[in-house]
Parts: sequence; C-alpha cells; structure tokens
Amino acid sequence: MNSNFVIRVLDHPAAIDAACWNALLDSQASAIPFMRHEYLVALHDSGSATADTGWLAQYLVIERGNDLVAACPLYLKDHSYGEYVFDWAWADAYHRHGLRYYPRLVDSVPFTPVPGPRLLARDAAGRETLLHAMSQIARDAKLSSAHVLFLDDADRAAAQQAGWLLRSAVQFHWTNRDDAPYSDFAEFLASLHRDKRKKIQQERRRVDDAGIRFTSHQGADISERDWDFFYRCYTLTYRAHHSTPYLTRDFFARMAATMADNWLLFIAWKNGARVAASLIGIDTARGAAFGRYWGAIEYVPCLHFDACYYQPLAWCIAQRMRRFEGGAQGEHKMSRGLMPVQTWSAHWLAHPQFAQAVADFLEREGAGVASYIDELNERRPFKRT
Repeated sequence: MNSNFVIRVLDHPAAIDAACWNALLDSQASAIPFMRHEYLVALHDSGSATADTGWLAQYLVIERGNDLVAACPLYLKDHSYGEYVFDWAWADAYHRHGLRYYPRLVDSVPFTPVPGPRLLARDAAGRETLLHAMSQIARDAKLSSAHVLFLDDADRAAAQQAGWLLRSAVQFHWTNRDDAPYSDFAEFLASLHRDKRKKIQQERRRVDDAGIRFTSHQGADISERDWDFFYRCYTLTYRAHHSTPYLTRDFFARMAATMADNWLLFIAWKNGARVAASLIGIDTARGAAFGRYWGAIEYVPCLHFDACYYQPLAWCIAQRMRRFEGGAQGEHKMSRGLMPVQTWSAHWLAHPQFAQAVADFLEREGAGVASYIDELNERRPFKRT
C-alpha cells in the first residue's frame, strides 16, 4: 500500500462505520456472518467480550480519507479462554522461563471458532499492512506475541508471506454434493456405509421412541419465549461442565434485533413440553450453516445427535445448502457424515528463541495433523462411488 493512509486503533467496534465494515466483509470470498459489524458490536455491548471478561478491544483500521480500506477485530487478551486455538503450553513455557506471555494481541471473533476472513482488506497488500501493524503494536507495547485465529486462505497466504508462523488443526464439516445435491435425508443416509447408516437410524429411532418431536424456527419466527428457553438450555450445558457461559442473554436479544435472519432454532418437544434446543447460524445467500449452541433440561439418549446433527443436516439438504460446519473438534462427527477439514491460525512471537522453539514444535505438530487427516480420510463413512 502507498503511504497515503492512516492507521488507527479503536477501543469499540461501534467506532467503525457499520456500512463500511460490512461492505469490506462482503467483498471477501469467504465472508461469514460472525464477522459482521452487528455481531461484533453485540459481543461488546452485551458485556460478553469486554475488558471485564478479558477481551480489551483494540480494533485495527486503515483509512484513506473517509475510505475504510482494511480492518480487523483485534483484542488485547490476558488469557486464552474462548479462542479454541490452544496455546496454554506456550504460556506455561514462558512462565517457567520467567517471561510474561500475557497479555498478547489476538485477531479473532470471540467465542466463535468458525473459519473465515480475519484480515478484512481489498488486496494482499492491505492484509500484509494489517499484519505489520499488529506486530509493531506488539513490539511497542512489549507484548509477547500476536495471533490471527481461524483465518481463511487469503489471510493465510498473507501471513506466510509476512513470515508469521502457521498452525493447523482439524474441524469436521458436511458438504453437499456439487453435481447432484441430496434430494432428502434418506438419500444422504443411503450414501453412507451400512454400519454408519444403521447407527444413525438406531439413534433417531431412540429419540422418536422417547416421544420427541422437533419444530424449527427461523429468523423473526423465533419468539422471545423461544430465545428465553434456548438460553436456559445453553446455560445448563455450561453448568453440566462446571463452567460459566461466555455469552449473555442480552447478546442473543441483540442477535434477534439485528441479525435475526442468520439464526435457525430447533426445539425438541416431549409430551407437549420443551425439553431441548439447538441453535444454528445460517447464511442462506452463501449456502452455509454453522452448528453453534445446544442444551437440554432433560436427558434423552441420543437427543444431542439428533438436535445438533440430524435435524440441521435434514434442513440443509431440504434448503439445498452447500455446507454445514460442525464447530470445534469432535471426531465422532465423522461417523455422521462430517468430514475432516484443516483450519489455520497464524502467530508472531517477539522473543527470537521462543519463536524458533515454537516453529520447531509447529513443524512436528503440523506433520502429525496431516497424518491424522490422511488417516481419517481412509475411514470415510461414505460408500465408494
């Protein structure tokens, strides 16, 4: 980029013009709804991702006059919670050597491990300028490091060009057939090996025999009462794992008000009463759906699988959606038709010796991830065509 631009760091996403941010996002090939201005503002204004929860906004913007040419959702973090790229061992190594790992800079959508653009820019030069600015901010503040999480291919190429370290991991995504999309869920089941198909049929039968029936509610059809019930289920999931929910009820109220069209809610009923809910993010324009949150007030065997995978997949097939992303981790998703997909993060470390040590580690880890994906692909649940 030429020198005729200004770089600013902002402490609130609302300080950025929403239309300009969203226009920049929509110009990206891999745009996702969770990078929309409304989503990021809701995280901040609802109290979900703020300085009080360890997410100090440091949004990075590059402007030329009144024109927003590049931007990213940058945070100063004093912990690694809610990121889903696990660097606790790095922090521990720093600590054992008497060095401070936290705070550090993180370009991320809080609590949202969905791959997509993290360096919003019109070209590679803009992405590289954002990366350079991030590392310079870290140097000036004497921070240990800067990180970009769940980036897309364009961001990854820019990070590699800038000399950042790349780290890979695995998620599980379902992809519809390009040449002949599935006509219904039964046809999808027929494409699986007999043992996988039989297991899914048995699981669905157990849910059906328990008297469970599902209703789906999309966009503005999700009532406040529906949202209230979902949030109750959502909090119970965290309670079952002795944890605290990341997202507040106000966050979902803001989603209902500003991004209703991007949400699909499945509610499970038993004897006329609600017993579970599964919330799915959707982008109908791009044919993508994203498994996000679930919970139940009553245990029903196999209900989780039906609410979080089979109901969403049946809906995706009916709507001719292109893909369904199952969220972070979970090899068990593969037997249900979700295949391994490599995800990426990029890392810059200020300390030269630690940077080299992490580079050596990532080389070994990356080879292991590649072998793991090869092994998984050899166990594909689909029949050979």
